[in-house]
Amino acid sequence: MVQSLWNIEKADAVKSGLEELVYRSNIIGEDRRVCNYGGGNTSSKTVIKDFRGRDVEVMYVKGSGSDLATMKAGNFTGLRMEDIAPLFQRSEMSDEEMVAYLSNCMIDARHPRASIETLLHAFLPFRHVDHTHPDAIISLCCADNGRQLAEEIFGNRFVWVPYVRPGFALSKMIAEGVLANPNAELVLMEKHGLVTWGDTSRECYNQTIRIINEAEAFIEARIDEKKLFGGMTFAPLPADVRNALAAAVMPTVRGAVSDEKAMILSFDDGEDVLAFVGGKNSAELSQVGAACPDHLVHTKVVPLFVNWIPDAGDVEGLKVKLVEEIAAYKEQYRQYFKRNKHEGDVQFEAAPRVILIPGVGMINTGKSWAMSRVSGALYHRAIAVMRGATALGSFVSLSENESYNVEYWPLELYKLSLAPAEAEFSRKVALITGGAGGIGSETARRLVSEGAHVVLADLNLEGAQKVAAEINARFGEGRAIAVGMDVTSEEQIRTAYAATALQFGGMDILVNNAGLATSSPFDETSLKEWNLNINVLGTGYFLVAREAFKLMKAQGLGGNMVFIGSKNSVYAGKNATAYSSAKALEAHLARCIAAEGGEFGIRVNTVLPDAILQGSAIWNGSWRNERAAAYGIEPEELEEYYRKRTTLLVNIYPRDIAEGIAFFASSRSAKTTGCMMTIDGGVPAAFTR
Repeated sequence: MVQSLWNIEKADAVKSGLEELVYRSNIIGEDRRVCNYGGGNTSSKTVIKDFRGRDVEVMYVKGSGSDLATMKAGNFTGLRMEDIAPLFQRSEMSDEEMVAYLSNCMIDARHPRASIETLLHAFLPFRHVDHTHPDAIISLCCADNGRQLAEEIFGNRFVWVPYVRPGFALSKMIAEGVLANPNAELVLMEKHGLVTWGDTSRECYNQTIRIINEAEAFIEARIDEKKLFGGMTFAPLPADVRNALAAAVMPTVRGAVSDEKAMILSFDDGEDVLAFVGGKNSAELSQVGAACPDHLVHTKVVPLFVNWIPDAGDVEGLKVKLVEEIAAYKEQYRQYFKRNKHEGDVQFEAAPRVILIPGVGMINTGKSWAMSRVSGALYHRAIAVMRGATALGSFVSLSENESYNVEYWPLELYKLSLAPAEAEFSRKVALITGGAGGIGSETARRLVSEGAHVVLADLNLEGAQKVAAEINARFGEGRAIAVGMDVTSEEQIRTAYAATALQFGGMDILVNNAGLATSSPFDETSLKEWNLNINVLGTGYFLVAREAFKLMKAQGLGGNMVFIGSKNSVYAGKNATAYSSAKALEAHLARCIAAEGGEFGIRVNTVLPDAILQGSAIWNGSWRNERAAAYGIEPEELEEYYRKRTTLLVNIYPRDIAEGIAFFASSRSAKTTGCMMTIDGGVPAAFTR
């Protein structure tokens, strides 16, 4: 049952009016069983002083493009009721007319555009109104016998409204139905949702929760878990097998769903998902249509339900199935668009947003990890609705044309237009070795600041986790993850790439940055020291790049590798034979990979830094003392020594190297590969020639 989240102390601490509406809206949106992400709307009618000091009745209503769970006062629109009231006398009004009219009713031009369902709230003669999309209510409204069952639950206390796309006609229909029924306590909107109201904000919220629970109790009494979705045909594979299969196939899926633009993926094997994908009737049921109009923009009309018999050993067979069925899905979507399009409509990407795999779970796609998770969260709600609707009768949805008219509705397209323009690294995933260090962490921040998702790989897992947590706190959940990685271990490298694929679907950018350094005269260089440098800086870079190359080929989306070499890649550093030789190896390894990667759109370039002391684990160890000894100076004099030997008389910092990496990883260097760029302040001995 849905629990009330109303906290008396918190509610009493906020001011009445708009602040109280914000509080109510946030707790409604907090429970997604009550209201979908981005969907629903709330309102409050109150009296305020206008700019001339007059008392005016104003309705605050959720503005377009916001989410109830997170919206603040600035996300609501205030409208003068005396200007809106006359609209109830009109017989019809187009969406365009309504939007234009309401813009003139706003008390502040800085407020967001009013919701398309503004008049639903305005026409109802109640101070507080909630419109929500509760699982239990939509189950009832999407059951073929829903209206009859509603009479059993609510008697004569409800108004049933047939499906009409939101706008003036629906708003007036609801108000007329409520006014005609003195016993009305709620409105049930066929295939859509619930409307409730109250004289106070708390009364309105309590009514919403009470009505939902009445419907839920009725549904749960009729649930037979063994018969859900026709009974289970395919049991879930073990959790480790599911994860391994998903990690293995997601780069292939990512390539198949990324047409004009790359998509970010997420994997979900929640209990409800596994129950659904294993159901006897689920493949057919999933194709009935969306459970709610608000789902369509994020889930499309239907998901892709993969026709595959669960088999832990059939990874290649599953890949083939996915490629074939994604291609078929895209063609079906193109035909759907062609059948229903209006003049001027521009087709969205045709690939599925939701991919259901028996025995394994659900893969979701989106322009970011967060948006792929939104698609997944909404499909959890769809599963809950189908669970309830099929327990009551048969699940029904919008017609194809009704669905299209919601998906390509100009007012929905307007909401999408509110999103900021995509940045350079939007839809890109970068794996950075040595991610906890100075260059690695600064590069992660630099790429994420322009939209990237990053994987911080490091022996120092705790340090990488700290950087990832900092990035997520600043840029949003799921933008960074940390993985432990020893670059000399094939097993750990493969595990890290599997974790990357499972988290984001694949990767686009490799920053081969992990490092160490030792110093000793040539004749005192031990085999152990030599092997250490070659193993980490040579073999390690080779192994990390090789697995990235495989993954990028599997995706078929091209890719970028940026190697972090050194001034010593082209200059024979004093008392640094092992280090300098390994760094030279790196630079030539990058050129070799570039020569082979071109045909696959894989670019490989190298940045050659020098003396990056800030935030460096290498320079905080024995290397600092060893280099100072090689130059006959004290360790604390090194920074000034390095500055003075540059032609520009500057020190080099991690952010400088991050800029070079960002350039090579970006579209600005789209026609450059096999290149070395020195970022050292101008050390003449290291000039390339």
